[in-house]
Amino acid sequence: MRRRATQVSCANFAPGNSAAPQKRSNALTRPGHPRLTARALLDLVFCGRWHSKAAHALVEQRRRHPPIMARVYADVNQNMPRSYWDYDSVNISWGVLENYEVVRKIGRGKYSEVFEGINVVNYQKCVIKVLKPVKKKKIKREIKILQNLAGGPNVVALLDVSKTPSLIFEYVNNTDFRSLYPKFGDLDVRFYIFELLKALDFCHSKGIMHRDVKPHNVMIDHENRKLRLIDWGLAEFYHPGTEYNVRVASRYFKGPELLVDFQEYDYSLDMWSLGAMFASMIFRKEPFFHGNSNADQLVKIAKVLGTDELFDYLDKYEIELDAQYDDILGRFPKKPWHVFVTAENDRFISNESLDFLDKLLRYDHRERLTAKEAQEHAYFHPVRDPICAKLNLDNAAAYSKP
Repeated sequence: MRRRATQVSCANFAPGNSAAPQKRSNALTRPGHPRLTARALLDLVFCGRWHSKAAHALVEQRRRHPPIMARVYADVNQNMPRSYWDYDSVNISWGVLENYEVVRKIGRGKYSEVFEGINVVNYQKCVIKVLKPVKKKKIKREIKILQNLAGGPNVVALLDVSKTPSLIFEYVNNTDFRSLYPKFGDLDVRFYIFELLKALDFCHSKGIMHRDVKPHNVMIDHENRKLRLIDWGLAEFYHPGTEYNVRVASRYFKGPELLVDFQEYDYSLDMWSLGAMFASMIFRKEPFFHGNSNADQLVKIAKVLGTDELFDYLDKYEIELDAQYDDILGRFPKKPWHVFVTAENDRFISNESLDFLDKLLRYDHRERLTAKEAQEHAYFHPVRDPICAKLNLDNAAAYSKP
């Protein structure tokens, strides 16, 4: 997909060329307008084109369209010392790899292979994440973020780092979600989504976006009702007005902002991913949005949330769709959530569950519930208080036994 016209080329501002970069419109979209980013502003200065009329026009446009900011925790990193978020300058204290032995392989990903291990000093189980060759900057970012989140609710604990490079984490007796989720009752879903929200609100309050929320990254020890949010390799510090890479998150859990190349996203991206995960849990459809490609993923979303609503979102943020959608998008009305209710999933459905879902799966990221707002939703009333949650879950488990 083509990006919005925010990357300003010096060639476009040569003397005598007063026209701002133009974008090709198509039948399905209404043309947007280029917006001057901080990066583009610097490009103009360093290229010596500041006298250009077009440059001044874009500066004026920047004044009229200030940076889009997160509704919450927008200034967290701004108010912290540079050492808090500048992971390039982090000094890593390396541990001793010989203190750990591999027991068995338990997973692999694009950037790592994961093993169950044991600490031979104290005989504690652990998880060893062996990183594949990646830029040192990315490794530093993950370590710095995990250090900043240490001790947070339901955030996996980083125990050690070795020069392999490997990251050593606390062990969670996880059950694969594909076999665990089908066993869940209504209260289980409420409880674990609530626990996940605690982790998300904590990381957001620390100025950090996870950017890869999905069932594969949510470890659940169901026997002990323990949840941990793992894999912080794509996580990033949030700074208002920054254009972030849209090649994050897994396809089925990508927010619309990623699929239309909107780079000024924020913590609300995680809330879309949570919503897609929640929809799959209550409707018993995994994944809920099942696209065959990134383009098809947006089509699958539009078939549920509607194309008129999509265009309203695009207009609001001056985003233009890629021309490939001329042939594949079509026109779809917004579907009411109750059309997804079946005899198989109706025990998970209530007015509260559908209202909660509706407030997460919104095109406009600024309309989605924040993680803190989500925890206050009536859907979580039976599990909000820890004592009541335990009683309700125990009673539900006893009732469900043959």
